[in-house]
Amino acid sequence: MPESEDPKQVSNNDLRNSQFGGGFINAEIVNAGRIGGDIYNIHLGQQTVTSGNSIQSQNQRQRSQSEKDSLEKAYSLQSQKVANLRTALVLETDVSRKFQYEHQLQSEERTLKELGDKLNVIEQQLQVAENSGLRADTSIYIERPPIEDKCYKAIVQPGALIRLKAPQRMGKTLLLEKTLDYARQQGYQTAKLDLQLADVDILTNLKTFLQWLCVDVADSLELEPQLEKHWQEVFGLNKNCTRYFQKYLLSLTDTPLVLAIDNFERLFEYAEIFPQFCLLLRGWYEAAKQGDKIGNIWKKLRLVVVHSTESYPSLDSNHSPFNVGLAIDLPEFNLQQVTTLAKQQDLGLLKEQDLAQLMELVGGHPYLVQSAIAHLKSQQVTLEELLRLAPTEQGIFSDHLRQQLWHLQHNPQLELGYKKVVRANAPVRLDTEVAFKLYSLGLIKLSSNDCVPSYDLYRQYFSTRLG
Repeated sequence: MPESEDPKQVSNNDLRNSQFGGGFINAEIVNAGRIGGDIYNIHLGQQTVTSGNSIQSQNQRQRSQSEKDSLEKAYSLQSQKVANLRTALVLETDVSRKFQYEHQLQSEERTLKELGDKLNVIEQQLQVAENSGLRADTSIYIERPPIEDKCYKAIVQPGALIRLKAPQRMGKTLLLEKTLDYARQQGYQTAKLDLQLADVDILTNLKTFLQWLCVDVADSLELEPQLEKHWQEVFGLNKNCTRYFQKYLLSLTDTPLVLAIDNFERLFEYAEIFPQFCLLLRGWYEAAKQGDKIGNIWKKLRLVVVHSTESYPSLDSNHSPFNVGLAIDLPEFNLQQVTTLAKQQDLGLLKEQDLAQLMELVGGHPYLVQSAIAHLKSQQVTLEELLRLAPTEQGIFSDHLRQQLWHLQHNPQLELGYKKVVRANAPVRLDTEVAFKLYSLGLIKLSSNDCVPSYDLYRQYFSTRLG
């Protein structure tokens, strides 16, 4: 280090030359609000999510991809900053400086989490855009009996609670929309809350989150929020939210209200919100069992919770919404359903053995199967080429595979665990939390308590990509 350089001054994202064991990392230089300088000033508010049959413009997709690239760079820099601070904390011996390091590390870890949350949001937006490019193909819904019938029968029951669970891109949201459509056909009101689109600021404060919930549902029903009238500070937060639904949203009409909460797993990492909100939902479910006037009000509420994993924080069984109601674990397509999909998309010339060959590579994963069929239909690639190139960067799944690789590379525990899984010739036992996170990403299947790669596509691709 040059003699003229102050050992206490450290550049924005490089702590390698900082003076540990006596030198404090200057908080003004390593600023949690400026990741890698001002070039990573990310504005997600300009993004929009397509719905129905609309197709996101190419320019908008390019902007989204550009912002994702910037976020990934920022996340990598911030990850290095956090890692270096952790090293500094271990090496530091001075008690007061160790306390300062701990405080600074907490701030930097919050910033890292915020960047990760923003990346999740923009990735979902890009997934929507990607799917919309093949909208004529992917909008076809393939039923997986008797699941749909179970949902339809449950949603008309007073005080119903339905829990839809499956890894990412397995069709949970499509099933949710089918269920909501059925409810609307019965004359019910519906409101859908997508937690993946919630700002980080909303998820860090319980009062803000519950008020956002109240306003969002009112907006879905085209009602004025009226929080000032129904929210009284003398009551607790859960009590206020309950009063708002009971005295306002559920009392205006005798029509049942279906409240769907998509991407519920996003709350798992927010310790202030998750247990309290679960207690609230369980309380609403139990209130509908009462035989009095209050119970009759809550019987009008039907809840649908959608999540991608069961790896949620510990809850008192009496306070959890995850052990009551109807549980739906959404399976893959079977060969008959894949054959039906191919025929509906005018690929009837594909023989059953051809589709079986495709399923040897990607199983019955709805997104992967639909993507393959869409490319085969457009004659962009032959089946032989598709199968040969699939686990490479030239294959049609390259964007999806790189996105999964990014998730692994930015979580060392997941990367190490998955490396063991794809390189083993037998099921592998992993830490429970790691296993459930890999399951949530759709990368593994669980065999009792052990893990195997979900599909041969993943085994081939990741066994060579994970160093």
